[in-house]
Amino acid sequence: MSENVVHLHKNTDPPTDDTPPTVLTVVPDPAPAPLVPLWVRSGRAVKTAATHERTKTAARALARHSLYTVNGGRIVARRTWDGKTGARYERMIRAAEVAGNLEVAEEWEERLQRFRAARHHRRMDLLHSPVEAAKGVAVGTGMGIGALVALGVVMAINNGDIADVITPLAATIEFIATVIRIVQIVWGPALTIGPFLALLALWAVGSKQQAAPAWSMPDHVRSGEGEPITPSIVVKALRDLGVPALRNAIKEMGDAGASMLGPIRIAGCGVEVDVTLPSGVSTNEVQNRRRKLAENLTRHEHEVFITIPQAARTVRLWVADSGALDEPIGPSPLVTDETMTADYGKGRAPWGQDLRGDAAALSLYQRHLLITGLSNQGKTVALRSLALWLSLDRSVQFLMGDLKGVGDWAMFDGLATTLIQGPTDEHVIQVTEMVEGAVEEMNRRIQAPPGTTFPALIVLVDEAQVAFMCPAKDEDRRPYGGSKANSRYFMAVRKIHNQGRAVNVLMWQGTQDPTNENLPKLVREGAHTRASLALGTEQQARMALGDKAVDGGAAPNLLRPGLDRGTLVVASDGITIPAGQASITVRTHYIDDDAAKAIIERAKALRDGVTTLHAVDRSDADRDPLADIATVVGTAERVRTKDVVARLGTLNADAYGGWSFIDLKRVLDGTGAEPYKSDGVMVVGRDRLARVLANRDSEGSASAEG
Repeated sequence: MSENVVHLHKNTDPPTDDTPPTVLTVVPDPAPAPLVPLWVRSGRAVKTAATHERTKTAARALARHSLYTVNGGRIVARRTWDGKTGARYERMIRAAEVAGNLEVAEEWEERLQRFRAARHHRRMDLLHSPVEAAKGVAVGTGMGIGALVALGVVMAINNGDIADVITPLAATIEFIATVIRIVQIVWGPALTIGPFLALLALWAVGSKQQAAPAWSMPDHVRSGEGEPITPSIVVKALRDLGVPALRNAIKEMGDAGASMLGPIRIAGCGVEVDVTLPSGVSTNEVQNRRRKLAENLTRHEHEVFITIPQAARTVRLWVADSGALDEPIGPSPLVTDETMTADYGKGRAPWGQDLRGDAAALSLYQRHLLITGLSNQGKTVALRSLALWLSLDRSVQFLMGDLKGVGDWAMFDGLATTLIQGPTDEHVIQVTEMVEGAVEEMNRRIQAPPGTTFPALIVLVDEAQVAFMCPAKDEDRRPYGGSKANSRYFMAVRKIHNQGRAVNVLMWQGTQDPTNENLPKLVREGAHTRASLALGTEQQARMALGDKAVDGGAAPNLLRPGLDRGTLVVASDGITIPAGQASITVRTHYIDDDAAKAIIERAKALRDGVTTLHAVDRSDADRDPLADIATVVGTAERVRTKDVVARLGTLNADAYGGWSFIDLKRVLDGTGAEPYKSDGVMVVGRDRLARVLANRDSEGSASAEG
């Protein structure tokens, strides 16, 4: 038990009447800490020492250098065996047979026969060499002694001393004795040091080849970050892929698999190489192991792309430089070049860069478009950048429906003929009627005289899944959403897909997270250009791009949500795709809202002015054609008559869907606002219309007062 400690607190000041007495305080001892057994403390110390990073590093170093020596011995033994036998030739023969190249196999067979004949000749020479060597030694020794004696005779005659006859012979014998003594002195240490030198040589061979497991390598080697792609690394990655037929074929090849590889080419921010697979190995066996192949190449999965070129049994590997795909690409030419214009028929929209670092440009001429992907991956920005470029062609007209309604397309107000923004069922109804109005415009164009040309009419619906999923029905109980034959939005899109491209009426849609419910099969297959951002599953990738593209290597489901924002996999004949591939991966330029507004201002400057409708008026009330014409002309000084007719059809398809120039001229004749020629084309003037309407209103007011 612990004893209490008595502390004496004594006042050291001179005593006075008020001096307090000496105080005794009893302070108990603190409870002692529990005793830890010695063996527990020792075990903890051992565990700490064993798990310390320095201990691990030392253990890896010991294992690494030991295995360098062991595997170096294996390498030397194999080289020796190859040099002494025909194993090397036999491997090359088997490799040629695996590759199906019989001519090369025959050539190596001839080399093997020549090697065997030369080896037999050397062995026969060895049988006779002892006798020949003995004869040579005897003859050489006799001649050498004779020469020494003759030299001694010459010296004796010259010096007059008979003893000089044996001087050369004695000197030679003394030299031989000295050499023997030197060998006797060195022989013992040489026997001791020799094995160490041999082990050092084996270690040097193993170290040069890095013949040790990856776990034993230093941290900077094991990480492999930035390791260049070489033929040996590619072959080793394929060998360790887990495909038995591929592994066995590489082992059988005399060149260790190098014949499978084409040249490794620099391709943008990475390298590209074609791999011809041996017989018995299919391309999808490599495709299905993309992650393992990437890790074998010391890369992340998203840094390796596998495509199928035209050559049979061949896969094309594109391997990015480590971390290169995480670096942003440069700004869009739409932002940097303020003089850029667009040409719907012959131009290509600057969309971004492919993985090789080359510019990726997309032709939009007579191609329906579908862009899909998970939410917040850059779908709207990618779709909007195409519309921004096309807005710089003054002949192109836009009908836009944004079913998200957060202002992503607000900058097109004053440029698009119709702009509907909002996520409600009422907005879906308006967008559906807008698309149906485009169908009527398409039908009007189809019925025009042969040879008539029409400006492009882009019907763009962002967040189209909202329309397909809308439960609202009209007064005839026809649903606006869905994918049945009576679904209004679905059928309107299908009609444009079927016949619209011939008269330049095109359907562009952006949608999220595709399923059969929110993106019906007939709609997604009607798009000529299909692009996808990151998706969750391969099934969704097939919905977005089609089976052919996915079977050819397209894998938007392997893109990283968030990290690969703005990266698209595109299947289209409107973009340059490497020969033999079904798709291309594009990293799109990012154009923010401020830059988009600046581009739209440039586009508005190219046009006469557009009055944007924010709802589609389809009422059955009596129309005022003159007022409607003034509405669609808007603030522009003058508008071409064919544009006026098209805008009237959009304003109210029931009233104006079948109008032609003759109908427009009939309404305006005699009013003072008749169409007239300007720069060789028929136009309708804003000021004339305003004057006619003002006069009509004043006359109406006067009549009412009278």
